[in-house]
Amino acid sequence: MAEPADPLAKLDWDDLKVFLTSVRCQSVSAASKDLCISHSTVSRRLSRLEYTLGTALFERNRDGLVLTTFGRTVLRRAEEVVAGINNLRSDLTGDGDTSGVIRFATMEGIASLYLSSRLANFQASYPGIRLELLTTSRQVHISHREADMFLSFFRPQGDKMATQKIGAFGIGLYASQQYIDTHGMPQSVADLKDHSYVGYLDQFVELDAVRWLEELVNTPRIVFWSNSMIAQRAAARGGLGIVALPHFALADQEVLVPVLPELKAKRNLWMTVHQDLRHSRHIVALRSYFARLFEEDAAYLMGPRTDLAPSAKTAAIETQPA
Repeated sequence: MAEPADPLAKLDWDDLKVFLTSVRCQSVSAASKDLCISHSTVSRRLSRLEYTLGTALFERNRDGLVLTTFGRTVLRRAEEVVAGINNLRSDLTGDGDTSGVIRFATMEGIASLYLSSRLANFQASYPGIRLELLTTSRQVHISHREADMFLSFFRPQGDKMATQKIGAFGIGLYASQQYIDTHGMPQSVADLKDHSYVGYLDQFVELDAVRWLEELVNTPRIVFWSNSMIAQRAAARGGLGIVALPHFALADQEVLVPVLPELKAKRNLWMTVHQDLRHSRHIVALRSYFARLFEEDAAYLMGPRTDLAPSAKTAAIETQPA
């Protein structure tokens, strides 16, 4: 009696590579550009892979490619194959080669005002790793493969995730010298009610972790709203009002001065990776790099010394458990 045919006997590894790229790019057009092959070739290879496996891997809609339940299973297994091949290559060559693509997601503010300018040393150390930075104002679902790694101001919840606390940063109140000259420097918490503020648009706040102004100031009188931390910083630099900012946002620190620097909040930084990728060499390399970076920059991230500006004797607010 003949044995049943193996459905993977005709599986083409190149089809899996096209599949992985299509998942990362979320569209056939973007995948074709990334792979430098035609749109029709990408579509044909995806269709052939689905035919070989006997089921649909994607739902195709106006937003691009969305993985089916079985598609997520295939993705997980394909990534295990890639990780195994990369590790085997390193074992055979003995050179510790680390290469691959990492889609790294985090919030717009920390990406633009802190992390991006500190990636040159990592790229020099690991030229074989290609970083793709995704900025977002919401939780990234690692389990759905929206990204390989996610750095957040809160501890994400979900399945198939490996999460660790990797650092912390402080948040304080800042204003331009122009604003202080016009409206005066608050000398106590009680004075804060008499001032104007720059803050987030409440209807666009998807993460409670960024509601730091309301933690520092009771019912602030906001005169300028934005969903962008960068825009808020610029508005405060122009003299519109006092702004609550993470200390990492102060690349031009001389333009903004601390207001009641002992009044502060804190957020922990959480690094999340898909559990199937947590031991991959390129993932470990980037996670280790960030851990060292946040440790070396700990004093800078936690904020200005309180003896450099007028302050109120106010207890610090710890908003995330250690």
